[in-house]
Amino acid sequence: MADTYTQLYIHIIFAVKGRQSLIPKLHKDELHRYITGIIDSKNQTVIQINSMPDHIHILVGITPDIAISDIVRDIKANSSKFINKQRWIAGRFEWQTGFAAFSYAHSQLDTVARYIKNQEEHHSRQTFREEYLAFLKRFNVSYNPKYVFDAEDTTEA
Repeated sequence: MADTYTQLYIHIIFAVKGRQSLIPKLHKDELHRYITGIIDSKNQTVIQINSMPDHIHILVGITPDIAISDIVRDIKANSSKFINKQRWIAGRFEWQTGFAAFSYAHSQLDTVARYIKNQEEHHSRQTFREEYLAFLKRFNVSYNPKYVFDAEDTTEA
């Protein structure tokens, strides 16, 4: 085979540390553009991005030469620095340790992108906790409820 051909689509989800509502609606679009720039600089493609005050969803087309954990690490580190430099919040902004990532087929992209785009509407009916746990169950991901969210989060998973 002369070349490598892939079609990899990953839906990434991660939360603000402690699931605090710290992503200001006023700066949401600017944050999305900044994160898109991080992903573009890694030669990957953002298909859809949206956030709520306490978490973010990113649908990305990736190439096989990058680890998902590396791209998430870069997004979190650089966007945290950006938010802190902009002083959008009082105190220090941090993302929660860990993330979720789910793969999709090309035929599912429109549905997933629409889901991400309509986060505000979706979360009028379901909390982030409920959404996150539902994704883990839907994709049959084993997890220990004790470790799904940060230790500071004392509510049950």
